Amino acid sequence: MVILMNASIWNNRLVYDPRFPDHVCKLQKALYGLKQAPRACYFFGLEATPIADGLFLSQLKYARDILARTQLLDSKPVHTPMVVSQHLSSVGQLFLNSSLYRSHVGALQYLTITRPDIAHAVNSVSQFLHSPTIDHFLTVKRILRYVKDTFHYGLSFHPFASLGSLVAYSDADCANCPDTRHSTSGYSIYLGDNLVSWSAKKQPTVSRSSCEFEYRALALTTAELLWLTYLLRVLKVSIPKRPFLLCDNKIALFLSSNLVVHKRAKHVELDIYFMRELVVAGKIHI
Repeated sequence: MVILMNASIWNNRLVYDPRFPDHVCKLQKALYGLKQAPRACYFFGLEATPIADGLFLSQLKYARDILARTQLLDSKPVHTPMVVSQHLSSVGQLFLNSSLYRSHVGALQYLTITRPDIAHAVNSVSQFLHSPTIDHFLTVKRILRYVKDTFHYGLSFHPFASLGSLVAYSDADCANCPDTRHSTSGYSIYLGDNLVSWSAKKQPTVSRSSCEFEYRALALTTAELLWLTYLLRVLKVSIPKRPFLLCDNKIALFLSSNLVVHKRAKHVELDIYFMRELVVAGKIHI
């Protein structure tokens, strides 16, 4: 195919010579605003950086912009996003500028695209958008100070010779919400050595046993595993092994494969049947 070099630009469009309808143009210089403009370094606040053994995704510029906008660029950094023993409550002195609080939390929510390390902390402060207290705002500022200490954090994706299986880690806390006593589910899912999905989410109901909140976390993780499996299938990516799910609660593991539903677990029967059918069918291994 011959390359046509004398294409002209008019009204932000490349105009081709009608005498050569099958020819293509070789663009010597990129002009922003054209469809032929090059890929940006930044796209939706994301930065993709080639590394020696793969690709590194981060939001360095976006994180700096957040700190500059919140006037915390010169603040003292901290090494953890949240105090481990801290459980936020709705009780406390109200923070008067609730719109500022929502703006900060919204910016942090977008930052979790490449920062799973702050997902749980951001989930915690996101539960009080309607009526934040001063303690909530101080927690948000601590997360931002942690971001300053970890500007270089992001996600690394590495190629591998043979496609591994989906491996998920599931866990839940023990009714740590002081207002509702709901538990929080969390999971992380890997494709090979690459982290591809993660979540921290408060459970919708109160659990009456460790088995129940752990099993609800398993069901949530399983639903995400199924979605990823279907997505890979649509993308024509063949997974050689069935997904593998890890949990640290033996009773929850027992219920996922046992055919007898104990009467004390009737309130979680839907999750039990959902999980067990998949295990029995051999679609997932726990």
